[in-house]
Amino acid sequence: MIQKLTIRNYALIDFLEIDFSSGLTVMTGETGAGKSIILGALSLILGERADSKAIKNEARKTVVEGVFDIAAYDLQPFFQANDLDYEGVCILRRELLSGKSRSFINDTPVSLGTLKELGVQLIDIHSQHQNLLLGDNRFQLRIIDLWAHDENLLSEYRREYRTYKELCAKLEQLRRTCEESRKEEEYLRFQYNQLCEARLQEGEQKQLEEERETLAHAEEIKQGLYAAAGCLDNEENGALSQLREALHTLRSLHTIYSGADELAERMESSVIELKDIQAEIENRQERITADPARLQQVEERLDLLYGLQQKHRVQSDSELLAIQVDLETKLSVIDHSDAAIADLQQQVSAQEMRILELSGELSACRRTAAETFTAKLIERTAPLGMSHLRFDVEWMQKERPDIDGAESARYLFSANKNRPLQPVAEIASGGEISRLMLGIKSLAADAAALPTIVFDEIDTGVSGEIADKMGEIMADMAKYMQVIAITHLPQVASRGDHHFRIYKNDEGDTARTCMEPLSDEQRLQEIARMLSGAQISDAALSNARELLNRN
Repeated sequence: MIQKLTIRNYALIDFLEIDFSSGLTVMTGETGAGKSIILGALSLILGERADSKAIKNEARKTVVEGVFDIAAYDLQPFFQANDLDYEGVCILRRELLSGKSRSFINDTPVSLGTLKELGVQLIDIHSQHQNLLLGDNRFQLRIIDLWAHDENLLSEYRREYRTYKELCAKLEQLRRTCEESRKEEEYLRFQYNQLCEARLQEGEQKQLEEERETLAHAEEIKQGLYAAAGCLDNEENGALSQLREALHTLRSLHTIYSGADELAERMESSVIELKDIQAEIENRQERITADPARLQQVEERLDLLYGLQQKHRVQSDSELLAIQVDLETKLSVIDHSDAAIADLQQQVSAQEMRILELSGELSACRRTAAETFTAKLIERTAPLGMSHLRFDVEWMQKERPDIDGAESARYLFSANKNRPLQPVAEIASGGEISRLMLGIKSLAADAAALPTIVFDEIDTGVSGEIADKMGEIMADMAKYMQVIAITHLPQVASRGDHHFRIYKNDEGDTARTCMEPLSDEQRLQEIARMLSGAQISDAALSNARELLNRN
């Protein structure tokens, strides 16, 4: 349940701190005092979108913070799934500044979606505009699901339904791909065969380009190698003959200079290396020959490779090989497309059977729950001036199952004995809808075990004994959950365990929304004001005292 709500710099509120308790808390105040402002602030920490116009001073940060006791509500899995610290007390905070919004759970930054996901498990705010939901088939179905306690079955169905839709999308994509591929199959096969006939090899282009250079300059290379070999082994001034002479001189110094041996060894190594180089030069010289026929073959092969690269807009033979592999894959898909489509179609059919099976179980569960829900709702709302109420849930089969199942629900209603059942949204008056929604919300609260429910003037359109009964229902609900009711009816306000008055303070330059807890005497005065208006009469005070003393 909510223990404290703190609001800073929001609409007409500079700073407001409200301490809440268990049981039924009522809030009253004159029209325009700012009751909706407090609910608007509360909705911010429940993940609703912020209205920039509601910020009191744009130069200051707007902060709304709520402290909740969550020890009894098994919310550990949510905190674990979102990597949040779990304690028995939880703090939700929302900050707004310069058009930016930040959300926190226990001082850890979270997304607005995460804040909302937790918020809906803590508080249900029911305002007058929510009465319109009685015309929403999805809302009607959600209430039945809540009453049916079919969360696990519904989650499993939705998980399998999403898998089914993913398989359908995959099948459709495969069919499109295959259809497009078949349109260009002939061209793809021509390209693939052309590359296969070229017998491409990784690195072949580089080798051919090097060979072409050698063949094109064979005589020049041969002459250069011959000249290099001659420089090494010319009998008169060749490098090798001079090194041999130097080696001989060093060895002759052996007996008179000890350092000559080391130098001789190094010189001898150089002689051996140069002789090896000379032999390699002569060997390569012999291998190089002018071969116009081979040069023509190399040129033709390179022309083929260059032509293929230009056609496919690539720069190397390795890229051509990659294209060949890609074409082979596409052709393989085409060749095996019928089998792949058949296999995927079989998966789709099996998954469709699975969701039909689960939707059947879901339907049976819902229909059973709808019977008890209908009986309980009639029982709960009969004391609210609808003793002849008839209510039923009409099930309408969908052409195909969707994310919510195979059928939709529609609430049928009649407040009179001899009138046929018709859709609630079409025939119920405003007061009847308010009473129905109170009954529905109280049953939903029973089923969901919500920590807190807020009623924002749900009693609009009723008065007298019916208003008293609505207050009694709220008081009964407050025995097992926290109920907060914003009301303009003294019959409802008198049922509260705690009473706050919301008022507008016009002192100073600007108006401010304020809120105060009422003592017993102040509460008596407030309820008397609600009964008689600004001028409180003795009769109003007596009536107010009677209302309060009932409890």
